[in-house]
Amino acid sequence: MQITRRSFIAATAISATTANFVQADQLFPMRYAANVEMWWRNLPFIERIHAAADAGFDVIEFWPWRGKDIDAIAKVCKERGVEVAQFTAWGFTPGMNNPKNHAAFVEEIKASCKTAHKLNCKRMTVVGGNDQKGMTQEEMHENIITALKLAAPIAEQENIMLIIEPMNIRVDHPGHCLYGSEDAVRICREVDSPMVKINWDLYHMQISEGDLCGHLQEGFDQVGYVQIADHPGRHEPSTGEIQYNRVFEALKNLGYTGPIGVECTPAETEAIATRRLKTLTK
Repeated sequence: MQITRRSFIAATAISATTANFVQADQLFPMRYAANVEMWWRNLPFIERIHAAADAGFDVIEFWPWRGKDIDAIAKVCKERGVEVAQFTAWGFTPGMNNPKNHAAFVEEIKASCKTAHKLNCKRMTVVGGNDQKGMTQEEMHENIITALKLAAPIAEQENIMLIIEPMNIRVDHPGHCLYGSEDAVRICREVDSPMVKINWDLYHMQISEGDLCGHLQEGFDQVGYVQIADHPGRHEPSTGEIQYNRVFEALKNLGYTGPIGVECTPAETEAIATRRLKTLTK
């Protein structure tokens, strides 16, 4: 039997006290953006947006826009009052860390900006790329800088922020060319655009370098967006080793007010994960 939104909500028993938790008395003015690629995976994509809204989220994020019904996403987001915080405009391959891909990168950013406007979305993730044969890491990083400099005028004209995401090498992305905050901060500072910043994924940062609050303070001028997941397991906060209450206090003190992407797989059910997120904002 096909699962519908109504039967899913009934089955997971999301209570009235859970709904609209993003509007509660929070640690600081922010909202969680449910990653609808990793939450409600057993539902069709559009139904996941309904499920997010039913659970109290008024912000979502997702991965590549290619292959998705953008008009349908825009329609349901408007109907449910849901904002798209960010989506992926350029993924791992082909890498922007290779100059032969720069022309294609620029054209894809132009196309992605049109999609962002349809969705009223202000940020797009871009990925540096996997290791290129015969290139040093320094050469690949310089190629990323060149690519971002080519795309920065487009982002500035369209008022759409490009957020580059460093990964982690040990658990999820061996063979990628950009890890941790130090190189990402240097890249963005060299590009020197208000519309080119970092998708600061605290899960990847914990695995790559630790000292989350210290590195946030050092590179906060280049933070464009924040994502969270606990480690180990890549589940919701409070299931692993990261002290997210402390990290959120640091973000508050630094002045971050944007959405926080919940790019994690719920450890048990989406309803339980939602309740755990709620405890972090009291």
